Amino acid sequence: MLDKRRDFLAANAGKRAPMPGFVLLMRPRDDGDETMRIGFTVTKKIGNAVVRNRMKRRLRALARELLAERGVAGADHVLIGRNGGVERDYALLRTELGKAFRKVTPQATDTASAQATTPAKAGAQVGKRP
Repeated sequence: MLDKRRDFLAANAGKRAPMPGFVLLMRPRDDGDETMRIGFTVTKKIGNAVVRNRMKRRLRALARELLAERGVAGADHVLIGRNGGVERDYALLRTELGKAFRKVTPQATDTASAQATTPAKAGAQVGKRP
């Protein structure tokens, strides 16, 4: 669990996945520790203490469900609540969090598969005019 301001500020320098109900920040720590850490923040712009706490509870429940299977090992994750997050359907928030994890997760780039997805035109010749 993230609890120090410097950890939240460091995560802000990482990858960002904005969604309608929240923003997911992810930054690999590169310290050799494979544990995933998570932090939650909801600003006073969202509402009073009751609304902010409700939003944090929803974000914690989402993280409990998806962080273990979709999070990045050895990284800090921060969920920032947005204005419409409290009213959004929980299933929709869950889908959006899965999408956000896919956005920030490092992808293995394979040049062979990239070339296979762009097939050459049949019979095309380079440098010759018909």
